[in-house]
Amino acid sequence: MKTRGMFRLFTVFAATCFSTLSPFAMGQEKGAAAKASTNSEVSKDLAKEERASFLRIKKSDKGEAESLQVAVARYVFDEGEFKGARVDLIGAVHVATKEYYQELNKRFKTYDAMLYELVADPSANKPDKRAERGGFNPIGALQTGMKDVLDLKFQLDEVDYSPANFVHADMSPDDFVDDMSRRGDSVIGMVARMWGAGLAAQNSKKGSAQQTEMFAAAVSKDTFKLRRVMADQFESMDAQMAAMADKNGKSTLLTERNTKALQVMEQELRAGKKNLAIFYGAAHLLDMHQRLIRDYKASQTKTEWLDAWPLSK
Repeated sequence: MKTRGMFRLFTVFAATCFSTLSPFAMGQEKGAAAKASTNSEVSKDLAKEERASFLRIKKSDKGEAESLQVAVARYVFDEGEFKGARVDLIGAVHVATKEYYQELNKRFKTYDAMLYELVADPSANKPDKRAERGGFNPIGALQTGMKDVLDLKFQLDEVDYSPANFVHADMSPDDFVDDMSRRGDSVIGMVARMWGAGLAAQNSKKGSAQQTEMFAAAVSKDTFKLRRVMADQFESMDAQMAAMADKNGKSTLLTERNTKALQVMEQELRAGKKNLAIFYGAAHLLDMHQRLIRDYKASQTKTEWLDAWPLSK
């Protein structure tokens, strides 16, 4: 097998196993394809949704995959200390089209406070692109590889983190390690749990078919086919993240970082901000959705869907 084909194969396989680690790594379209990249749809009949979703594949009337879409979900505080304020959960995917990130940059300017994920020293506040591309960061290198293989753009190259309304809402590296230590957990342990869940899925009939399709796409030169396979894998990211939880249903990577984000949200609301957003990996948002409704008595009022990856020419 040629070197380029092997690289594509490794990148796709590794990404499906470790894509959910990409937020930690932060502390850690061409031609016709661009035409669908900034499409936005609004779903208002939320009561009929059996389960909140923040990442989906949009399909045509014929059932053909058209785009990988990421949600922007709005919540309004109906009672209590923060009554009248609102917060949007904006799902992040770490590689996407340039047009997708341009749309996000426009939206980010409309919020009083724009909370974002970054496992880093809070005093640094903004992503250091050079550090995140350092040679010791394998997940960062993997994301860059995904960008190239899928012919997409990298989040850190396209998102403008410089506006004054951006607020760091994540753990520091020391906090991350300390939290795992307190619970007797480790990165290896979390990855092992996720890997076990992934193997169980792969051993199913559907999982086996997906793996065959993934390897076939990886050695092909069909970028859109490769995107479709990857998008199908990404739809189950929240399940992968849930599999990383310990026996108490918690994980530093997901639930405890979400706790930190919501603590910062409270600080900004108490400071008088009324229109907030939380920009976090899409796999984090189901847990945040449940907490906003359960703990803060918020109501989800609408969901918009933004095209992140075109899946057909």
